[in-house]
Amino acid sequence: MNSNFESRFAVSPKEAKQMNTEELRENFLIETVFVEDQVKLTLSHFDRYIVGGAMPINEKVILPNPADLKAEYFLERRELGIINVGGKGIITADGEQFEIDFKEALYLGKGTKEVFFASADSNFPAKFYLNSAPAHHAYPSKKITKADAEIVELGAMETANHRIINKLIVNSVVQTCQVQMGMTELKSGSVWNTMPAHTHDRRMEAYFYFEVPKNQSVCHFMGQPQETRHLWMQNEQAVISPNWSIHSGAGTSNYTFIWGMAGENLDYGDMDHCAINDLK
Repeated sequence: MNSNFESRFAVSPKEAKQMNTEELRENFLIETVFVEDQVKLTLSHFDRYIVGGAMPINEKVILPNPADLKAEYFLERRELGIINVGGKGIITADGEQFEIDFKEALYLGKGTKEVFFASADSNFPAKFYLNSAPAHHAYPSKKITKADAEIVELGAMETANHRIINKLIVNSVVQTCQVQMGMTELKSGSVWNTMPAHTHDRRMEAYFYFEVPKNQSVCHFMGQPQETRHLWMQNEQAVISPNWSIHSGAGTSNYTFIWGMAGENLDYGDMDHCAINDLK
């Protein structure tokens, strides 16, 4: 079984302002998340956050232990959040099996030594989206379904941002050290996410866009509120959002995205809001 691992340095606002489109994409966009029968991982030096994907089809795949982590095994000093965006899958963690269906989540705590990913049906493979952060304490592994999630409805059709937020891996649902993950589903006719926008200097964030219809795209906005940039993103791509950057998007259709974050606290409401009229 092969795995892919990439490490990306942190970038300051001053550097980002000088970047052209290609350089912004190289530093922040993760164009390929899923590779058949592999685990692909991207380490960001923002809060040592890892974004990845596992797509088992013809064989089960193991969570690798990249040499860059200098660990005996991947979760020796880390925790892992997983959301399945494909067919039904099976995750085996230290011998315990978890069946994870479409849009269900699994949290694996620090100290889990061996993790395998498999698909229940190779014709409809699972696609496990992965987020990981350093952990200081071992919390129990837990499966989270949409029925377990904390659900919030926000926005309105009139402002094209009517959306359902499913808080899956948050401290009101499951104990974690740093990792928080959830899924926002935009209603038909709505295209804006996270608008009004915000930053939070206490933590970084990553977005993964999926259920983007064929021949449609999402324009993801990033940068400091007074000097924003944009990245055009396709289905099943992810983007790294630094703590100094806004993270918002508008699609040419409605879509779904997964947000994940880590940093100093687990306060979901810790946001420095940016008035729409103040964005530049």
